[in-house]
Amino acid sequence: MLAAITNHESHTMRKFLILTASALMLTACQPTATNSTEKPAISAEQLAENNAAINTWLDAKYDESVMRSPMWQTYMGIRGEDYGKWDIVTEARAAEDLQIAKDTLAELRSTFDPKTLGENEAVSYLLMEASLEEEIEAYKWRHHGYPFNQMFGAHSGTPAFLINQHVITNEAEARAYISRIKGVPAYMDQIVAASDRNVAAGVQPPKFVYDLLLDDIGNLTKGAPFERGEPSALFADFSKKVNALPDLSAAEKKDLRIDAANALKTAFKPAYIKLEKALRAQSETAGTDDGVWRLPDGEAYYKYRLKSITTTDMTATQIHDLGLSEVARIHDEMRAIMKSVGFEGNLQDFFAYMRDDPDGKFHYPDTEEGRAAYLSEATALIETMKGDLDDVFIKKPKADLIVKAVEPFREKTAGKAFYSRPAPDGSRPGIYYANLYSMKDMPIYQMEALAYHEGIPGHHMQLAISQELTGIPKFRKFGGYTAYTEGWGLYSEFLPKEMGYYTDPYSDFGRLAMELWRAARLVVDTGLHDKKWTREEAIKYLVDNTPNAENDCRKAIERYIVMPGQATAYKIGMIKILELREDAKAKLGDKFDIREFHDVVLAVGPVPLGVLETRVNNWVASKA
Repeated sequence: MLAAITNHESHTMRKFLILTASALMLTACQPTATNSTEKPAISAEQLAENNAAINTWLDAKYDESVMRSPMWQTYMGIRGEDYGKWDIVTEARAAEDLQIAKDTLAELRSTFDPKTLGENEAVSYLLMEASLEEEIEAYKWRHHGYPFNQMFGAHSGTPAFLINQHVITNEAEARAYISRIKGVPAYMDQIVAASDRNVAAGVQPPKFVYDLLLDDIGNLTKGAPFERGEPSALFADFSKKVNALPDLSAAEKKDLRIDAANALKTAFKPAYIKLEKALRAQSETAGTDDGVWRLPDGEAYYKYRLKSITTTDMTATQIHDLGLSEVARIHDEMRAIMKSVGFEGNLQDFFAYMRDDPDGKFHYPDTEEGRAAYLSEATALIETMKGDLDDVFIKKPKADLIVKAVEPFREKTAGKAFYSRPAPDGSRPGIYYANLYSMKDMPIYQMEALAYHEGIPGHHMQLAISQELTGIPKFRKFGGYTAYTEGWGLYSEFLPKEMGYYTDPYSDFGRLAMELWRAARLVVDTGLHDKKWTREEAIKYLVDNTPNAENDCRKAIERYIVMPGQATAYKIGMIKILELREDAKAKLGDKFDIREFHDVVLAVGPVPLGVLETRVNNWVASKA
């Protein structure tokens, strides 16, 4: 995220996501003020005044942070004077951000006392306090990331941002798009400098990553206006958006296209040629070890990553062992399905049968028609689910959701599927991206679970509802916690089973295959980064223990290598949500209402797992 800017930890947005509580530690988020029996010893009038004051202050701080990031303004649908700019990502800016975080933390503590706030406001206080503490701690790890990697590097993130986030409704916004193209050289130079600093400190991705990066870069400068042929991805996007403007003449649109073409040729392409040269030079010093244990203070860094991402104190060994036990449990459930469909052989034979698909019934053709059929069916699954939401939810998102294929320029290295949240102003819908580069990697039997996870009732339900909430400060609406967000996504694959979906046994097997995938992640992520497994050892574990295609397994392991710890969040978050639900059922009996439970989980935005547990326990106590 943000399951999708989820997701997914862009270098440019790292500092901002930390500030908006993207990865807080549980130990800093156990607010005693959330106990429903505790009341502030102040008058109702003073309490209301205190609550209003902290909410105003928190929103002001959030707005100040947004205004320091032209890119985040665009994500938020703000199209002002910064609309044609990129973020500043220098060391000087990082130091400024650190000082702002320290000053903000001091101001928070000196201005407000959580004991004199209402329950919800006290939680906001403690979440912001913890997020600022996290940002301050994260500063020392700022050189431990990989600014260029195959999952979310700036090389592919830059054009993806323009295509998917930069809206054009008039000539000024078209000019801002061109301005951003012209600004790519300076922006990319900053990120190259950051990458070079990391390499000098002994932090760079393994050698295989550079081959993937260079392949992506080559794709971005193919086609018009760089050479004869079909328009390049960026030029096609710009032309489509400009051609749709109703208030411009044909001549005005032509002038804009000419200016964009010139900017692409004179600014964008030279920047990418320079970037390619820099990455080739870096690749000469890259090694073949894969885990972050090889980095300076790598063990401490991975411990920090696990704590931040899971919002728990679980050790790498505990997570590894949990993964092994969950893999064994899910294998047993799969064997039951294997027997129900009359398959002769062991589970690994069944995996091979599903993977190799000798009857041709588990995959759409690897053609444009097959891709169109996949997108159509995924959309239909989501539309059907919409009709049953009232049975299990009180709140539902207002924002629309669409299904799109990942763009060709990044589909070879991008993840299997991801979600991008809608613009708060309604100018952009939520988007479920399906990666259809290889239809062999997108089996039909996994389609249901994948659509529910990325779309409804998964990420779109949670993230769109979050930003549409009222009565909570903005940083809680637009922030996120990986364990909460991805835990909800995985829970949303299981919930439809209880609602009567997955009627086809193979589709139910696909649901289990997706859960198995997340359980196996616990094993391989800790295997790579704690137990010093090689990439090939980790790939073999997935091939041996899941039905996924080998290429799917390889891409997944390559993802976990450059995003240490992130993959552990899914299963840990889902397990906690299910534990809390089953505990509430046991305590409430007939008083348990699944719609109310989901409202408790979703109604105040993302929270660490410990805070979620407190909320559910308070709800149970209030009903009992």
